[in-house]
Amino acid sequence: MTSEELSAKTPATKTEKKYGLIGYPLKHSFSKKYFTEKFEKLGYTNYVYELYPLPNISDLPDLLKANPELCGLNVTIPHKIGVMFYLDTISPEAKAVDAVNCIKIIKANPLQNFFCGEISMNKVRLEGYNTDVYGFEESLKPLLKSHHKKALVLGNGGAARAVFYVLKNLNIDYDVVSRRANAKQYSYEQLDEKIMKEHTLIINTTPLGTFPNVDDAPDIPYEFIGSGHLLYDLVYNPSETTFLRKGKERGATIKNGLEMLHLQAEKNWQIWNE
Repeated sequence: MTSEELSAKTPATKTEKKYGLIGYPLKHSFSKKYFTEKFEKLGYTNYVYELYPLPNISDLPDLLKANPELCGLNVTIPHKIGVMFYLDTISPEAKAVDAVNCIKIIKANPLQNFFCGEISMNKVRLEGYNTDVYGFEESLKPLLKSHHKKALVLGNGGAARAVFYVLKNLNIDYDVVSRRANAKQYSYEQLDEKIMKEHTLIINTTPLGTFPNVDDAPDIPYEFIGSGHLLYDLVYNPSETTFLRKGKERGATIKNGLEMLHLQAEKNWQIWNE
């Protein structure tokens, strides 16, 4: 995709500052709605947030060239890992998680770079962060009790990486549950009363239950969940998934992923404006 093609996807209206989301496909976006409403509330009429569907992350340089007003980008699947090749710096938590979902775009000064010992003629400097870590940790911590010492993490895909990182930070032991058992994880079929009662924090990182498939849920033995359990679902649409509803029916505390999204969005905004 050429820079001219990418530019054609961009509104012709001149703006002082532009932000956006890259990924593919981009059917809907929490971020676009969130930041558009935020700019309206703040009265920032010359700020916009756009969607930039990139089939290939190799199109990123052309996107930046075609949109010099860009100050920050969010990154979603499938580019959270591949985008790191194009970044000048990566924050410690993003390195540990091996995924970036927030990019700060800094207009570079080649002369200043030279005197700082950086031999670069790039017009922008790209800094990568992972704000999912912040969002998940800050939304989880207020719910934790002293007995939440062990967690079951349902799923081991990309969304689980931030969860693993936060649990380690909080000194909470965890075990992973996936479709197939191995030396490092349980299968769903292996979960029994003993395992369920030992792990009082259960976190769903799979997309099961996401709209429109609202009847789907992780196949765990819900009958062994009690009032001491905390169930956290990264899914936020619907607000109460079948996973959470089944836990609530057993007396568990429940939490969906909406606050996590809000917190990570505000962390993005803070990073972009530092």
